[in-house]
Amino acid sequence: MGGFSKREGIVAALALLAILLWVFGGAYVHPTSAALFVVSLMLATGVVTWEDIVSNREAWKTLTLLATLVTLADGINRTGFVRWFAETVAGHLGGVSPNAAIIGLVATYFFSHYMFASITAHVTAMMPIMLSVGSSMPGVPLDKLALLLGLTQGLMGVLTPYATGPAPVYANSGYITAAEYWRLGTIFGLVFLAALLGLSAPFVLWRE
Repeated sequence: MGGFSKREGIVAALALLAILLWVFGGAYVHPTSAALFVVSLMLATGVVTWEDIVSNREAWKTLTLLATLVTLADGINRTGFVRWFAETVAGHLGGVSPNAAIIGLVATYFFSHYMFASITAHVTAMMPIMLSVGSSMPGVPLDKLALLLGLTQGLMGVLTPYATGPAPVYANSGYITAAEYWRLGTIFGLVFLAALLGLSAPFVLWRE
């Protein structure tokens, strides 16, 4: 591929700068601002041109859609809807056995990801509430509930085109239509949840 060029050196230095800002500069600069700052430096140094940036329509579409959905999810949380939703569902689980309550809470937690555009946002908003609700139910072991809730994190990302950061990239790749993405997301979401509740849950709930 040839020798190490000046442009490659600039890109490596700017990438390292972005990582350093994300890791150590969180108290001073927002991560998004850090990314845009580094992109601006790439433009200023000639690593990329303005035409390179504006011509990448899919990247801008992904950024716009994901930013909008993350903002909407944050708004839902700020209005108190998430807490109301979790507590309402928990209210309908009153009187059932502890294991049945755990399964109900895990399923609710899993499918509530339709309201979130980020797994991190979902965990931050919902996990404390679900654990609080579980602790209020007699006989529910919090360690087992927390473990099963945690095991859903890598599975729920399949549900929607906005479920995780990479999801919009996959959705906009052009290999499948939006309707197919939603349909397949639902199908595989049900398969993954069934595997979690049918295989993992019994091992977690009935082990000493």
